[in-house]
Amino acid sequence: MRAASPDRRRRAVAITAAIAFATVTLLSLTSPWRLFEARLFDYFSTVMPPPLPADGPVVIAIDEPSFAELGLQWPWPRDVHARLVEALRQAGASAIGLDIIFAEPSNEQADAALADAMGSDVTLAADVTRIETAQADQVIRVEPIPSLIEGGARAGLSSIVLDRDGTLRRLPPYPDGFAATILESIGADAPATPPGALIQTFGPSRTYPTISYYQALDPETFLPPDTLRGRIAIVGLSLQSAPTVEGGGADAYATSWTPRTGRLIAGAELQATILDNLRHGLFIRPAPFAAVIAANLLGAMLAAYAVWGATGWRTIAGSLLAVGVFAVGYFLLLRFGRIHFPPLGPTLAFVGTALAQGAQDYASERKLRKSVTRAFSQYLSPALVEKLARDPSRLKLGGEKRTITILFCDVRGFTTIAESMKDDPEKLTALVNRLLNPLSEAVLEAGGTIDKYIGDAIMAFWNAPLDDPDHAVHAVEAGLAMIRAVEPLNRELAAEAGNGAPIRFAIGVGVNTGECVVGNMGSDRRFDYSALGDAVNLASRLEGRTKDYGTPLLVGDETARHIRDRIDLVEVDRISVKGKAEAVTVWTVASLMGARPIAAVETEAPGIANLKAVP
Repeated sequence: MRAASPDRRRRAVAITAAIAFATVTLLSLTSPWRLFEARLFDYFSTVMPPPLPADGPVVIAIDEPSFAELGLQWPWPRDVHARLVEALRQAGASAIGLDIIFAEPSNEQADAALADAMGSDVTLAADVTRIETAQADQVIRVEPIPSLIEGGARAGLSSIVLDRDGTLRRLPPYPDGFAATILESIGADAPATPPGALIQTFGPSRTYPTISYYQALDPETFLPPDTLRGRIAIVGLSLQSAPTVEGGGADAYATSWTPRTGRLIAGAELQATILDNLRHGLFIRPAPFAAVIAANLLGAMLAAYAVWGATGWRTIAGSLLAVGVFAVGYFLLLRFGRIHFPPLGPTLAFVGTALAQGAQDYASERKLRKSVTRAFSQYLSPALVEKLARDPSRLKLGGEKRTITILFCDVRGFTTIAESMKDDPEKLTALVNRLLNPLSEAVLEAGGTIDKYIGDAIMAFWNAPLDDPDHAVHAVEAGLAMIRAVEPLNRELAAEAGNGAPIRFAIGVGVNTGECVVGNMGSDRRFDYSALGDAVNLASRLEGRTKDYGTPLLVGDETARHIRDRIDLVEVDRISVKGKAEAVTVWTVASLMGARPIAAVETEAPGIANLKAVP
């Protein structure tokens, strides 16, 4: 039975933290991990999102009412789009983005009308398609028909890049993207964006001001004055009823809001969001990989510090607190620092270290409790064993100095009894056990620790391994209980003997108190929890002298000093003991003498001299 040393446990904590850090770092390279981090971004980036910029674009929606009002089948004639461009320009729009790809010629007159409407304030959508084959990957760029570009319009790539789960979270990697080209048309430079920059969304579908296409064709009739003045107009498909993830929709995509709403967002509105991210620098930068690794290490180190001394309910509370702190820190960094620093790694590094070490400590504690229970169940009462098992730290292994009270009990005349039964050793063993059982019960019920059995003798002590302020009283009470326990056994033996000569037991008990060394005594392979010291030797001597004074119990002077206010004592004698230069005073319990200790008395009981009552 051995508790882990502090150094050994600290090494275990350090190893656990290192394993947690390495595991989290390796897992962070996997696709499922990154998907989970993306989901965290979806949730946190949509909690209390920043307000929509006041000067943001207006979406001109090709929607259901427009189809109904115009009565046209898609694709609409391009002269209709020409009319829209002119109407928006006259309404004061600062720039116009047509999120429609005019890649093939159509009606010649309609194409010419649209080309005539083009100008430097118009941006048209282009596209890139990546075709992957076994031989090679081919990138095909789809541009507007030349006549539109020759008319003064610009072309910008409206292609977007979806994450592996089909969700749009990142700014397009193209320097000539659709939104960036619109900004160029108004003289604003799009800032350089770091690789993998994330889009800050402002709300679910239809968050941006949206005007039906047919209304924008005749703004004087359908719109309040100056609705479009100074605003960027982005034209594209945008249904009034946002399509669902299950149903899908043309030019509609999942964004960070989709997990909350279950709805897709129109491409035109996404282009408006990308434009505001670029124009106002609202995009979110991903934290460098090295910083993420450092955060994982920090999480593991903080957990190691938290469990460096011990684990317990505080470990669970600390882990929950760490989860909350990392989550709040991530939200604040995301919202105000515009940095995506995933909290999953440091959180799991902290929780993994704390819980793994907690599990190790729990297993070690259970093992120690079992060891304590196994080691002391034969020597302590069940209640004391349970207390010791619940708190093994109360047992100082390896030896300690303590003031204890020691009891020795031996059977008088046992040699004669053994000699008479030498031909039946099994019966002798059973007889000894019948006596030792009640004697042991008396010790355990009084809260004592049975040190050992020496043939027919018992050694026990109190105030170790658990504290017992009344150890001297409990030891003497145990001795009295042992003396009383002999008589019922003697009656049983007399009844069993019938007309034969019965075996009759008598015992002697010696009790003494003093400072001893208590702990595991023995070798590395076999040891016992025992006590050593001069007080132990004196208790053994007192037990041996009981037969000289005709009393079954003798108590040392130090024990008497502890109990004289609780138990009536009688001074028996001052005796010389082997190993002691001076005589020691010995006492017995007054009730055993049949006298009350209220005055000096003398007795004619055989073998007793100089009896004096306690003053």
